[in-house]
Amino acid sequence: MLAFLLTRVHLGSVFETGDASTLPLLAVALVVWFVSIVVVTLRWQRVLHGLDLGAPFAPLFSHTLAGLFVANFLPSTVGGDVLRVVRLSADNGDAPASFASVVLERLTGFVILPFISLSALLLRPSLLGLGNASRLAVALSLVTLLALVAILTLTASPRLGGRLAGRPSWLRFLGAVHLGLDRIRRRPSAAAGVLAVALVYQLTVVAAVWVAARALGIPLGWAPAMAFIPVVSIAQVLPVSFGGLGVREGALVVLLSPVEVSAEQAVALGLAVYGLNLVVSLLGAPALAVGPRDARALA
Repeated sequence: MLAFLLTRVHLGSVFETGDASTLPLLAVALVVWFVSIVVVTLRWQRVLHGLDLGAPFAPLFSHTLAGLFVANFLPSTVGGDVLRVVRLSADNGDAPASFASVVLERLTGFVILPFISLSALLLRPSLLGLGNASRLAVALSLVTLLALVAILTLTASPRLGGRLAGRPSWLRFLGAVHLGLDRIRRRPSAAAGVLAVALVYQLTVVAAVWVAARALGIPLGWAPAMAFIPVVSIAQVLPVSFGGLGVREGALVVLLSPVEVSAEQAVALGLAVYGLNLVVSLLGAPALAVGPRDARALA
């Protein structure tokens, strides 16, 4: 897939902007992307705090980096999340609760990503008239919200999720999500803190992509970035490619073509984002190597 995408981009034309700020801007985008990993670790820590499972930041950051490294070589981000569960379980001895913390942390994205996209579309009504791009953004955002409502309804139900709590089989993991959701729901301040950090994280990701676009001389405004980049994040979660390759670039082509971004530029931006993520994830290689034996074996 990577080889195919590279044939769609003439790298010389992408970098022929005549602007000496290209490399400095890419460096800024890399720093912002690294900051987003710090923030997503804080989001996980806030979820654990809401579950009364306090955890120091340093080991959580190590687990997050190791999971990010693994996620670049497995479909979607599921492999990285499993690794985080295994690592955290080795720390606290509570596998079901660790599983629940990762699931609940991921679910915050189902809230924040559609919120950012739909808010940007409503605040800039002209973005609603961009044909397939607007329809795709609205459809994916609404489907994501509906999926979230369905998941929360099933998980929060005492007759469904509640019955699974305490089961001796693997179903106890799903029961732990029910108990964790119930605990956070009874602590509005903790839930608000988690969502606030989740919002900062997603805005940081949008900022990193926007800076990368500027570095490549791509005319991507802040409003279209706010409206469409979260939708790209939703699309690339689907476990149909490795590291989001192909899905991310295809979504960028469809979403950004109406805002004067060519297909070649959209693919180049997708590859730049992939590169940023890959470079930062390399920091997780040492964390993966020195982790518990069971976590290394799983990876």
